[in-house]
Amino acid sequence: MTALRAPGFPEDAVRARARNGTAEAFPAPEGYGSLLYGATAGTTPAGPLDALDTARLVPPVFMPRRLEKLIELAREPRHDDVDLTTAVGGFRSSLPLYLSAFGSTRAGSGDLSVAAGRQAARLGLPMVIGENMVPVHGYRRGGPDAERSALLSRIAAYRDEAADGTGGVVVQQSTEDADSEVWNLVYSDPDSQSLLASGRLGFELKIGQGAKPGLGGMTVTGEAEAARLAERFDLQDVFGPHSGRQLRCASPGTFTEEIVRQQLRFMRNNFPLARIWVKLHPGRDVADAARVAWEAGADAVTVDGAEGGTGWAPHSFLSGVGLPLAECLDRIAAAGGPGDRCLLASGRMWEGGRAVRAMALGARAVGLGRAALVAVDEDPRDGLVRLADALALEARLLISALGKYRAADLATEDLWWPGTAPAAAPGAVVAAPADGEVAA
Repeated sequence: MTALRAPGFPEDAVRARARNGTAEAFPAPEGYGSLLYGATAGTTPAGPLDALDTARLVPPVFMPRRLEKLIELAREPRHDDVDLTTAVGGFRSSLPLYLSAFGSTRAGSGDLSVAAGRQAARLGLPMVIGENMVPVHGYRRGGPDAERSALLSRIAAYRDEAADGTGGVVVQQSTEDADSEVWNLVYSDPDSQSLLASGRLGFELKIGQGAKPGLGGMTVTGEAEAARLAERFDLQDVFGPHSGRQLRCASPGTFTEEIVRQQLRFMRNNFPLARIWVKLHPGRDVADAARVAWEAGADAVTVDGAEGGTGWAPHSFLSGVGLPLAECLDRIAAAGGPGDRCLLASGRMWEGGRAVRAMALGARAVGLGRAALVAVDEDPRDGLVRLADALALEARLLISALGKYRAADLATEDLWWPGTAPAAAPGAVVAAPADGEVAA
Protein backbone atom coordinates (compact mmCIF):
# COMPACT_ATOMS: atom_id res chain seq x y z
CA MET A 1 0.00 0.00 0.00
CA THR A 2 1.24 3.49 -0.81
CA ALA A 3 1.67 6.25 1.74
CA LEU A 4 -1.13 8.24 0.09
CA ARG A 5 -3.15 10.24 2.60
CA ALA A 6 -6.30 12.38 2.23
CA PRO A 7 -6.59 14.86 5.13
CA GLY A 8 -10.15 15.99 5.86
CA PHE A 9 -11.62 13.18 3.76
CA PRO A 10 -13.26 9.97 5.15
CA GLU A 11 -10.19 7.99 4.15
CA ASP A 12 -10.77 5.05 6.50
CA ALA A 13 -14.28 4.52 5.17
CA VAL A 14 -13.05 4.57 1.57
CA ARG A 15 -10.28 2.10 2.38
CA ALA A 16 -12.81 -0.20 4.07
CA ARG A 17 -14.94 -0.14 0.91
CA ALA A 18 -11.87 -0.86 -1.19
CA ARG A 19 -11.15 -3.90 1.03
CA ASN A 20 -14.66 -5.24 1.60
CA GLY A 21 -16.77 -3.92 -1.28
CA THR A 22 -20.57 -4.12 -0.93
CA ALA A 23 -20.44 -5.32 2.69
CA GLU A 24 -19.46 -1.78 3.74
CA ALA A 25 -22.75 -0.37 2.42
CA PHE A 26 -24.50 -2.02 5.40
CA PRO A 27 -24.03 -2.17 9.16
CA ALA A 28 -21.82 -5.09 10.25
CA PRO A 29 -23.87 -8.30 9.89
CA GLU A 30 -22.54 -9.61 13.21
CA GLY A 31 -24.83 -7.14 14.96
CA TYR A 32 -27.96 -8.33 13.20
CA GLY A 33 -30.57 -9.50 15.69
CA SER A 34 -28.94 -7.75 18.64
CA LEU A 35 -28.55 -4.16 17.43
CA LEU A 36 -31.50 -1.90 16.58
CA TYR A 37 -30.98 0.30 13.56
CA GLY A 38 -32.60 3.54 12.46
CA ALA A 39 -31.80 7.21 12.01
CA THR A 40 -29.96 8.80 14.91
CA ALA A 41 -30.00 12.34 16.21
CA GLY A 42 -27.67 14.71 14.43
CA THR A 43 -27.41 17.92 12.47
CA THR A 44 -27.32 18.92 8.85
CA PRO A 45 -25.73 22.05 7.37
CA ALA A 46 -29.18 23.67 7.62
CA GLY A 47 -29.62 22.87 11.32
CA PRO A 48 -30.87 20.04 13.53
CA LEU A 49 -31.93 16.83 11.84
CA ASP A 50 -35.34 16.79 13.48
CA ALA A 51 -37.27 20.01 14.11
CA LEU A 52 -39.54 18.14 16.51
CA ASP A 53 -36.74 18.15 19.08
CA THR A 54 -36.06 21.86 18.70
CA ALA A 55 -39.62 23.00 19.46
CA ARG A 56 -40.57 24.01 22.99
CA LEU A 57 -43.92 23.65 24.69
CA VAL A 58 -45.19 27.08 25.80
CA PRO A 59 -47.95 27.28 28.43
CA PRO A 60 -50.13 30.40 28.41
CA VAL A 61 -50.67 32.61 31.42
CA PHE A 62 -54.46 32.68 31.11
CA MET A 63 -56.04 29.22 31.10
CA PRO A 64 -59.80 29.18 30.49
CA ARG A 65 -59.86 25.39 30.14
CA ARG A 66 -58.33 25.04 33.57
CA LEU A 67 -61.15 27.19 34.91
CA GLU A 68 -63.66 24.89 33.17
CA LYS A 69 -62.00 21.89 34.80
CA LEU A 70 -62.00 23.61 38.19
CA ILE A 71 -65.75 24.20 37.92
CA GLU A 72 -66.31 20.59 36.81
CA LEU A 73 -64.29 19.15 39.70
CA ALA A 74 -65.16 21.77 42.33
CA ARG A 75 -61.45 21.99 43.17
CA GLU A 76 -58.19 23.08 41.58
CA PRO A 77 -57.22 20.63 38.80
CA ARG A 78 -54.06 18.54 39.09
CA HIS A 79 -51.93 16.81 36.48
CA ASP A 80 -53.48 13.44 37.30
CA ASP A 81 -56.82 14.84 36.11
CA VAL A 82 -55.51 14.73 32.53
CA ASP A 83 -57.36 12.04 30.56
CA LEU A 84 -54.98 10.11 28.29
CA THR A 85 -57.45 7.50 27.05
CA THR A 86 -57.48 7.70 23.28
CA ALA A 87 -59.20 6.15 20.27
CA VAL A 88 -56.30 4.73 18.26
CA GLY A 89 -57.27 3.55 14.81
CA GLY A 90 -60.67 2.29 15.93
CA PHE A 91 -59.41 0.74 19.18
CA ARG A 92 -59.79 2.00 22.72
CA SER A 93 -56.37 2.66 24.20
CA SER A 94 -55.50 3.51 27.79
CA LEU A 95 -52.79 5.92 26.58
CA PRO A 96 -52.01 7.75 23.32
CA LEU A 97 -49.47 5.03 22.55
CA TYR A 98 -49.21 1.91 20.43
CA LEU A 99 -46.46 -0.61 19.71
CA SER A 100 -44.90 -0.06 16.32
CA ALA A 101 -44.52 -3.04 13.99
CA PHE A 102 -41.91 -5.62 14.93
CA GLY A 103 -41.27 -7.80 11.92
CA SER A 104 -39.75 -11.20 11.23
CA THR A 105 -36.55 -10.62 13.19
CA ARG A 106 -36.46 -12.18 16.64
CA ALA A 107 -34.30 -9.45 18.14
CA GLY A 108 -32.18 -10.14 21.18
CA SER A 109 -32.60 -13.29 23.22
CA GLY A 110 -35.61 -15.22 21.97
CA ASP A 111 -38.58 -13.28 20.59
CA LEU A 112 -38.82 -9.99 22.48
CA SER A 113 -42.04 -9.21 20.62
CA VAL A 114 -43.90 -11.94 22.54
CA ALA A 115 -42.94 -10.36 25.86
CA ALA A 116 -43.74 -6.91 24.46
CA GLY A 117 -47.17 -8.15 23.39
CA ARG A 118 -47.97 -9.44 26.85
CA GLN A 119 -47.07 -6.12 28.45
CA ALA A 120 -48.88 -4.05 25.80
CA ALA A 121 -52.02 -6.12 26.41
CA ARG A 122 -51.78 -5.54 30.15
CA LEU A 123 -51.44 -1.83 29.49
CA GLY A 124 -54.36 -1.76 27.04
CA LEU A 125 -52.22 -0.49 24.13
CA PRO A 126 -52.69 -1.58 20.50
CA MET A 127 -49.83 -3.63 19.03
CA VAL A 128 -48.79 -3.93 15.39
CA ILE A 129 -47.20 -7.16 14.12
CA GLY A 130 -44.87 -6.54 11.22
CA GLU A 131 -44.46 -7.96 7.75
CA ASN A 132 -42.96 -11.19 6.45
CA MET A 133 -43.77 -13.24 9.55
CA VAL A 134 -45.40 -16.08 7.61
CA PRO A 135 -43.07 -16.14 4.57
CA VAL A 136 -40.06 -16.39 6.89
CA HIS A 137 -41.37 -18.45 9.85
CA GLY A 138 -44.43 -20.19 8.41
CA TYR A 139 -47.96 -20.42 9.80
CA ARG A 140 -48.27 -23.19 12.36
CA ARG A 141 -51.29 -23.30 14.66
CA GLY A 142 -49.52 -25.52 17.17
CA GLY A 143 -50.84 -28.51 19.05
CA PRO A 144 -49.66 -31.25 21.36
CA ASP A 145 -46.52 -31.92 19.31
CA ALA A 146 -46.13 -28.68 17.38
CA GLU A 147 -44.92 -25.22 18.25
CA ARG A 148 -46.92 -22.15 17.20
CA SER A 149 -45.41 -20.01 14.49
CA ALA A 150 -43.90 -16.66 15.47
CA LEU A 151 -46.94 -14.71 14.21
CA LEU A 152 -49.44 -16.81 16.14
CA SER A 153 -47.24 -16.82 19.24
CA ARG A 154 -47.37 -13.02 19.30
CA ILE A 155 -51.13 -12.92 18.74
CA ALA A 156 -51.72 -15.54 21.45
CA ALA A 157 -49.47 -13.75 23.96
CA TYR A 158 -51.43 -10.54 23.46
CA ARG A 159 -54.84 -12.20 23.44
CA ASP A 160 -54.19 -14.15 26.63
CA GLU A 161 -53.24 -11.00 28.58
CA ALA A 162 -55.81 -8.62 27.09
CA ALA A 163 -58.57 -7.38 29.37
CA ASP A 164 -61.40 -4.86 29.67
CA GLY A 165 -61.89 -4.24 25.95
CA THR A 166 -58.90 -1.95 25.41
CA GLY A 167 -56.09 -2.38 22.91
CA GLY A 168 -55.99 -4.54 19.81
CA VAL A 169 -53.71 -6.43 17.42
CA VAL A 170 -52.94 -5.12 13.93
CA VAL A 171 -51.28 -7.46 11.41
CA GLN A 172 -49.28 -5.97 8.57
CA GLN A 173 -49.15 -7.44 5.09
CA SER A 174 -46.42 -6.97 2.51
CA THR A 175 -46.20 -8.25 -1.06
CA GLU A 176 -44.81 -11.61 0.10
CA ASP A 177 -47.45 -11.77 2.86
CA ALA A 178 -50.16 -11.27 0.26
CA ASP A 179 -48.85 -14.28 -1.67
CA SER A 180 -49.18 -16.27 1.57
CA GLU A 181 -52.71 -14.89 2.20
CA VAL A 182 -51.75 -13.85 5.72
CA TRP A 183 -54.85 -11.73 6.34
CA ASN A 184 -57.13 -14.56 5.23
CA LEU A 185 -55.34 -16.99 7.54
CA VAL A 186 -55.56 -14.71 10.58
CA TYR A 187 -59.14 -13.56 9.94
CA SER A 188 -60.46 -17.12 9.77
CA ASP A 189 -58.27 -18.60 12.52
CA PRO A 190 -60.26 -19.78 15.55
CA ASP A 191 -57.55 -18.41 17.83
CA SER A 192 -58.24 -14.89 16.51
CA GLN A 193 -61.98 -14.96 16.93
CA SER A 194 -62.09 -13.50 20.44
CA LEU A 195 -60.14 -10.47 19.23
CA LEU A 196 -62.27 -10.19 16.11
CA ALA A 197 -65.56 -10.48 17.99
CA SER A 198 -64.52 -7.79 20.48
CA GLY A 199 -63.45 -5.39 17.73
CA ARG A 200 -59.77 -5.73 18.53
CA LEU A 201 -58.31 -7.11 15.31
CA GLY A 202 -56.97 -4.97 12.51
CA PHE A 203 -54.94 -5.24 9.32
CA GLU A 204 -52.34 -2.74 8.13
CA LEU A 205 -51.36 -2.19 4.51
CA LYS A 206 -47.64 -1.46 4.62
CA ILE A 207 -46.54 1.02 1.99
CA GLY A 208 -43.20 1.90 3.55
CA GLN A 209 -40.97 2.29 6.59
CA GLY A 210 -38.86 5.13 7.93
CA ALA A 211 -35.66 3.10 8.09
CA LYS A 212 -35.67 2.49 4.34
CA PRO A 213 -38.20 4.59 2.42
CA GLY A 214 -38.83 3.11 -1.01
CA LEU A 215 -37.24 -0.24 -0.19
CA GLY A 216 -38.77 -3.50 0.98
CA GLY A 217 -37.78 -5.61 3.95
CA MET A 218 -34.14 -6.62 4.35
CA THR A 219 -32.72 -9.19 6.72
CA VAL A 220 -29.45 -11.04 7.16
CA THR A 221 -29.75 -14.81 6.85
CA GLY A 222 -27.43 -17.73 7.52
CA GLU A 223 -26.69 -20.28 4.82
CA ALA A 224 -29.31 -22.80 5.98
CA GLU A 225 -32.10 -20.22 6.18
CA ALA A 226 -31.02 -18.72 2.85
CA ALA A 227 -31.45 -22.09 1.17
CA ARG A 228 -34.94 -22.43 2.68
CA LEU A 229 -36.02 -18.93 1.56
CA ALA A 230 -34.39 -18.90 -1.86
CA GLU A 231 -37.59 -19.63 -3.79
CA ARG A 232 -39.58 -16.86 -2.09
CA PHE A 233 -37.07 -14.03 -1.68
CA ASP A 234 -34.24 -12.37 -3.55
CA LEU A 235 -30.98 -13.37 -1.84
CA GLN A 236 -27.75 -11.51 -2.49
CA ASP A 237 -24.20 -12.30 -1.42
CA VAL A 238 -23.12 -8.81 -0.39
CA PHE A 239 -21.04 -9.77 2.65
CA GLY A 240 -18.39 -11.82 0.88
CA PRO A 241 -18.15 -15.49 -0.12
CA HIS A 242 -16.76 -16.62 3.25
CA SER A 243 -19.09 -14.69 5.57
CA GLY A 244 -21.71 -17.44 5.82
CA ARG A 245 -24.40 -14.76 5.49
CA GLN A 246 -26.61 -13.44 2.73
CA LEU A 247 -28.92 -10.45 2.38
CA ARG A 248 -32.62 -11.30 1.99
CA CYS A 249 -34.55 -8.64 0.09
CA ALA A 250 -38.32 -8.35 -0.13
CA SER A 251 -40.26 -6.40 -2.72
CA PRO A 252 -41.55 -3.02 -1.50
CA GLY A 253 -44.66 -3.34 -3.65
CA THR A 254 -45.93 -0.89 -6.25
CA PHE A 255 -48.46 1.75 -5.27
CA THR A 256 -50.43 4.46 -7.03
CA GLU A 257 -53.48 6.33 -5.80
CA GLU A 258 -55.79 3.91 -7.56
CA ILE A 259 -53.95 0.82 -6.30
CA VAL A 260 -54.26 2.08 -2.71
CA ARG A 261 -57.98 2.77 -3.18
CA GLN A 262 -58.56 -0.68 -4.63
CA GLN A 263 -56.53 -2.37 -1.92
CA LEU A 264 -58.46 -0.66 0.87
CA ARG A 265 -61.74 -1.46 -0.87
CA PHE A 266 -60.67 -5.10 -0.97
CA MET A 267 -59.78 -5.02 2.73
CA ARG A 268 -63.10 -3.47 3.76
CA ASN A 269 -65.13 -5.91 1.65
CA ASN A 270 -63.27 -9.07 2.63
CA PHE A 271 -62.56 -8.31 6.28
CA PRO A 272 -65.53 -6.22 7.40
CA LEU A 273 -64.96 -6.76 11.13
CA ALA A 274 -61.29 -5.75 11.06
CA ARG A 275 -59.92 -2.25 11.47
CA ILE A 276 -58.00 -0.95 8.46
CA TRP A 277 -54.66 0.83 8.89
CA VAL A 278 -52.16 2.15 6.34
CA LYS A 279 -48.48 2.69 7.06
CA LEU A 280 -46.57 5.30 5.03
CA HIS A 281 -42.88 5.97 4.71
CA PRO A 282 -41.72 9.62 4.95
CA GLY A 283 -42.02 10.41 1.25
CA ARG A 284 -42.31 13.86 -0.26
CA ASP A 285 -45.97 13.22 -1.18
CA VAL A 286 -46.89 11.86 2.26
CA ALA A 287 -49.79 14.31 2.60
CA ASP A 288 -51.36 13.13 -0.67
CA ALA A 289 -50.89 9.50 0.35
CA ALA A 290 -52.52 10.10 3.73
CA ARG A 291 -55.47 11.87 2.10
CA VAL A 292 -56.03 9.01 -0.35
CA ALA A 293 -55.92 6.44 2.48
CA TRP A 294 -58.41 8.34 4.64
CA GLU A 295 -60.75 8.98 1.73
CA ALA A 296 -60.66 5.26 0.94
CA GLY A 297 -61.80 4.44 4.47
CA ALA A 298 -58.65 3.83 6.50
CA ASP A 299 -59.27 3.88 10.26
CA ALA A 300 -55.70 5.10 10.81
CA VAL A 301 -52.72 6.31 8.84
CA THR A 302 -49.32 5.70 10.39
CA VAL A 303 -46.41 7.91 9.38
CA ASP A 304 -42.93 6.59 10.06
CA GLY A 305 -40.57 9.56 10.07
CA ALA A 306 -37.00 9.17 8.87
CA GLU A 307 -36.10 8.69 12.54
CA GLY A 308 -38.42 5.67 12.72
CA GLY A 309 -37.96 2.02 11.96
CA THR A 310 -35.71 -0.55 13.57
CA GLY A 311 -35.10 -2.25 10.26
CA TRP A 312 -31.85 -3.36 8.69
CA ALA A 313 -30.95 -0.94 5.90
CA PRO A 314 -27.95 0.49 4.05
CA HIS A 315 -26.09 3.27 5.85
CA SER A 316 -27.08 5.71 3.11
CA PHE A 317 -30.77 5.13 3.88
CA LEU A 318 -30.42 5.31 7.64
CA SER A 319 -28.63 8.65 7.43
CA GLY A 320 -29.93 10.38 4.33
CA VAL A 321 -33.30 9.24 2.92
CA GLY A 322 -36.78 10.38 3.89
CA LEU A 323 -38.38 13.39 5.58
CA PRO A 324 -38.05 13.98 9.32
CA LEU A 325 -41.22 13.30 11.28
CA ALA A 326 -41.95 16.97 12.01
CA GLU A 327 -41.90 17.73 8.29
CA CYS A 328 -44.26 14.83 7.57
CA LEU A 329 -46.72 16.09 10.18
CA ASP A 330 -46.39 19.63 8.85
CA ARG A 331 -47.15 18.61 5.26
CA ILE A 332 -50.19 16.59 6.33
CA ALA A 333 -51.48 19.54 8.38
CA ALA A 334 -50.94 21.92 5.46
CA ALA A 335 -53.09 19.66 3.28
CA GLY A 336 -56.04 19.94 5.63
CA GLY A 337 -55.54 17.02 8.00
CA PRO A 338 -55.99 15.42 10.35
CA GLY A 339 -59.13 16.97 11.91
CA ASP A 340 -61.12 14.00 13.16
CA ARG A 341 -58.97 11.59 11.15
CA CYS A 342 -56.60 9.31 13.04
CA LEU A 343 -52.96 10.10 12.32
CA LEU A 344 -50.36 8.00 14.12
CA ALA A 345 -46.68 8.94 14.28
CA SER A 346 -43.53 7.03 15.04
CA GLY A 347 -39.87 7.86 15.11
CA ARG A 348 -37.53 7.97 18.14
CA MET A 349 -40.37 8.12 20.66
CA TRP A 350 -39.30 7.28 24.17
CA GLU A 351 -40.29 10.17 26.47
CA GLY A 352 -43.26 12.42 27.09
CA GLY A 353 -41.93 15.65 25.64
CA ARG A 354 -41.40 14.38 22.12
CA ALA A 355 -44.71 12.53 22.23
CA VAL A 356 -46.64 15.63 23.32
CA ARG A 357 -44.97 17.79 20.65
CA ALA A 358 -45.93 15.24 17.97
CA MET A 359 -49.52 15.25 19.20
CA ALA A 360 -49.55 19.06 19.14
CA LEU A 361 -48.68 18.74 15.43
CA GLY A 362 -51.68 16.53 14.76
CA ALA A 363 -50.77 12.98 15.77
CA ARG A 364 -53.51 11.14 17.67
CA ALA A 365 -50.98 8.79 19.27
CA VAL A 366 -47.30 7.86 18.95
CA GLY A 367 -45.62 4.52 18.38
CA LEU A 368 -42.97 2.89 20.53
CA GLY A 369 -40.49 0.89 18.47
CA ARG A 370 -36.86 0.68 19.52
CA ALA A 371 -37.74 2.04 22.95
CA ALA A 372 -40.23 -0.78 23.53
CA LEU A 373 -37.76 -3.48 22.52
CA VAL A 374 -35.03 -2.02 24.73
CA ALA A 375 -37.44 -1.78 27.66
CA VAL A 376 -38.56 -5.39 27.26
CA ASP A 377 -34.97 -6.54 26.89
CA GLU A 378 -34.22 -4.83 30.21
CA ASP A 379 -37.18 -6.49 31.96
CA PRO A 380 -39.31 -9.01 30.03
CA ARG A 381 -42.01 -8.87 32.69
CA ASP A 382 -42.49 -5.16 33.45
CA GLY A 383 -39.98 -3.07 31.46
CA LEU A 384 -42.48 -1.78 28.93
CA VAL A 385 -45.05 -1.15 31.66
CA ARG A 386 -42.60 1.03 33.57
CA LEU A 387 -41.54 2.86 30.39
CA ALA A 388 -45.19 3.62 29.59
CA ASP A 389 -45.83 4.73 33.18
CA ALA A 390 -42.95 7.22 32.99
CA LEU A 391 -44.07 8.52 29.60
CA ALA A 392 -47.67 8.88 30.80
CA LEU A 393 -46.60 10.85 33.88
CA GLU A 394 -44.53 13.22 31.75
CA ALA A 395 -47.39 13.65 29.29
CA ARG A 396 -49.89 14.43 32.06
CA LEU A 397 -47.54 16.97 33.63
CA LEU A 398 -46.88 18.69 30.29
CA ILE A 399 -50.50 18.73 29.11
CA SER A 400 -51.68 20.02 32.48
CA ALA A 401 -49.03 22.75 32.38
CA LEU A 402 -50.56 23.86 29.06
CA GLY A 403 -53.91 24.27 30.81
CA LYS A 404 -55.46 21.31 29.00
CA TYR A 405 -56.84 18.02 30.27
CA ARG A 406 -57.13 15.83 27.18
CA ALA A 407 -54.40 14.83 24.75
CA ALA A 408 -56.82 15.60 21.91
CA ASP A 409 -56.83 19.28 22.91
CA LEU A 410 -53.16 19.78 22.06
CA ALA A 411 -52.55 22.13 19.13
CA THR A 412 -49.82 24.06 17.37
CA GLU A 413 -50.55 27.05 19.63
CA ASP A 414 -48.75 25.06 22.33
CA LEU A 415 -45.43 25.11 20.43
CA TRP A 416 -42.63 27.65 20.03
CA TRP A 417 -40.07 27.18 17.28
CA PRO A 418 -36.63 28.79 17.24
CA GLY A 419 -36.00 30.25 13.82
CA THR A 420 -38.54 29.22 11.19
CA ALA A 421 -41.54 27.17 12.25
CA PRO A 422 -43.12 24.56 9.99
CA ALA A 423 -45.13 26.44 7.38
CA ALA A 424 -48.43 24.87 8.32
CA ALA A 425 -48.34 25.58 12.03
CA PRO A 426 -51.05 28.21 12.48
CA GLY A 427 -50.80 29.68 15.93
CA ALA A 428 -47.29 28.37 16.54
CA VAL A 429 -44.95 31.01 17.94
CA VAL A 430 -41.65 31.60 16.15
CA ALA A 431 -38.64 33.20 17.82
CA ALA A 432 -37.92 36.65 16.41
CA PRO A 433 -34.44 37.27 14.95
CA ALA A 434 -32.03 39.12 17.18
CA ASP A 435 -30.86 42.62 16.32
CA GLY A 436 -28.67 42.52 13.29
CA GLU A 437 -30.00 39.14 12.12
CA VAL A 438 -32.12 38.57 9.07
CA ALA A 439 -35.10 36.26 9.35
CA ALA A 440 -35.01 33.29 7.02
